[in-house]
Amino acid sequence: MDIANIAQELITQKLGDSVDTDTITDAIQGLFGGEDGSLDISNIISSITSNADIGSMVSSWLGDGENMPLSSDTITSLFGSDKVEEFASKLGIDSDNASSLLSDVLPNLVDKTTSGEDLLSGGLEGALKMAKSFF
Repeated sequence: MDIANIAQELITQKLGDSVDTDTITDAIQGLFGGEDGSLDISNIISSITSNADIGSMVSSWLGDGENMPLSSDTITSLFGSDKVEEFASKLGIDSDNASSLLSDVLPNLVDKTTSGEDLLSGGLEGALKMAKSFF
């Protein structure tokens, strides 16, 4: 399962077809990409779990139950206003809309890319162990 494709689908559902998929991929890679720019679910989880205050939220996204919501303010706190503004600029939206978009997309992205899949060493169990190691 390709993380970029899932992210593109989730963002397109929110923004419509006004933004092309290459632009969406570039924006997502700028926010979540590893040093080489590749998207990896472990990079995404690592980038958000550095803030221990959202540990229970992230665990809910990794599990098969209901995803706990993420606020726009938490997005800005997690990534910093500069990165959110850069993401927004790439998509041609304002920072407030970008934070709101990410607060909707991020839990679903993590949920869809980890639910029942073997994306990380050890599958979902490995993802949960990795996330818990940050708390």
